[in-house]
Amino acid sequence: MSSEHRGPAVATSAATSAPPPRREFQAAFAVIAVTQATLVAAITVITLGLPAIQRDFGVDQPDVALVTSAYGLSFGGLLLLGGRVVDLLGRRRAFTLGVGVFGGGSAVGALAPSVWVLVVGRFLQGCGAALAAPAALALLRAIVADPARRNRAFAFWGGLGAVGATVGLVLSGAVLTVGSWRWTLAIPAGVAILVVGLAPVLLPPSPRRPTRLDLTGAVLATAGVSALSYGMLRVGEPRGQWLGPAGVALLVAFVVAERRARDPLLPLTFLRPRRRASALLVIHLTAAAMSTLLFLLTLYFRQAHHLAPFATALAFLPYSLVQLAAGAFAGTLVGRFGPRQVTVAGLGVAAIGLLLLSRLDADAVYDGALLAGLVVFALGAGMAFAGATVAAVDDVPDRAVGLAGGVVNTALETGPTVGFAVLVSLASTHTARLIGEGVDPVLAAARGDALAFLAAAGGLLALAAFVVSAPESRHAR
Repeated sequence: MSSEHRGPAVATSAATSAPPPRREFQAAFAVIAVTQATLVAAITVITLGLPAIQRDFGVDQPDVALVTSAYGLSFGGLLLLGGRVVDLLGRRRAFTLGVGVFGGGSAVGALAPSVWVLVVGRFLQGCGAALAAPAALALLRAIVADPARRNRAFAFWGGLGAVGATVGLVLSGAVLTVGSWRWTLAIPAGVAILVVGLAPVLLPPSPRRPTRLDLTGAVLATAGVSALSYGMLRVGEPRGQWLGPAGVALLVAFVVAERRARDPLLPLTFLRPRRRASALLVIHLTAAAMSTLLFLLTLYFRQAHHLAPFATALAFLPYSLVQLAAGAFAGTLVGRFGPRQVTVAGLGVAAIGLLLLSRLDADAVYDGALLAGLVVFALGAGMAFAGATVAAVDDVPDRAVGLAGGVVNTALETGPTVGFAVLVSLASTHTARLIGEGVDPVLAAARGDALAFLAAAGGLLALAAFVVSAPESRHAR
């Protein structure tokens, strides 16, 4: 079994090596944490610049929508394959390669002479992210040997995705205030260059694990997730009417193929423990609620309050800071009470935040129930992500840690497509009905948003009841 070239003060595997000294651990953790936040921030960092992209290239709305969906589809669709490639190549090698491809895609997008080159750049970003994200989670496990310390690290890690999404939105508003949308892609490219340079020095190598890549499963999973996600995003269009069912059919075929495969891409036994399955569902649905909140409130701030892009981004700053703080202290709560209790409490708190937001009206005051709802939801979502991430990965064997990273990130990335599409469709349908009844469009939109928040709150409360009934992990405490 071959291994990667050793860097200074590193060992061959998490299972056989001593943990790095505290200072080296902090530096290594900072590198992979910044990377994870950047990968998720890339989803939203382009959002506020889409109108400028449309003007610059003279394209219509469906074409510019591909700029957003190209990243999400390649990222979410390739994560399961990326997780297996991590085990095949070794964690550090896969991480460095993934970040390099992500950075190259970012540079292509920043320099794009046409919208189609920009779409290609975004697609390459997603391909790199699909390899780097599971590798980062695997590396986190490699640098933390103590189980209690590892669970605290996983808990903090669980909140990084949510923070990254908001940071991307804030960064987008700041960049557009002083410069071109191209800088929203140049900055991630710069981060990638820095990370690729630091990785061989700060991150531990790991052995390659000889395994066969389940190419049939990879094709079916990638095509199924991509078709279902894109179909849900285009649910009101003719193509969405057949892409969604086609995606479901491909995923059913994937499950059948995995049951027969000698070395499956996703062993179905991995999802058999109910605590893991419920944790992945928490990550998926909480991500759906979070992305819906960010999308609907961004439109609300722009349309009802007529805020400029940077002011809209600043409106989410308290939300981002609270989520970051929640991830920081959730690790201590997980160590004291266990991941299930923290997850359930987080779901309940997040539901309360959504209930506050369900009071949204056309003239809602920012520093009233609106801000309270944002802050309370951020606190609860941060706790839910933290507890669920620990529950999903705390007892995974070392040989499957790349797989675990791929599955966890798949749950995180499919929430903002599948669940998001359902909630946004609910809001849009209610808004259209109210407008048809003669209600002012701004008020109708606010009430449509409020209904989506109410539905999301109900979903999180039902999910909390389900998690309560799931068996506790044997490593919960």
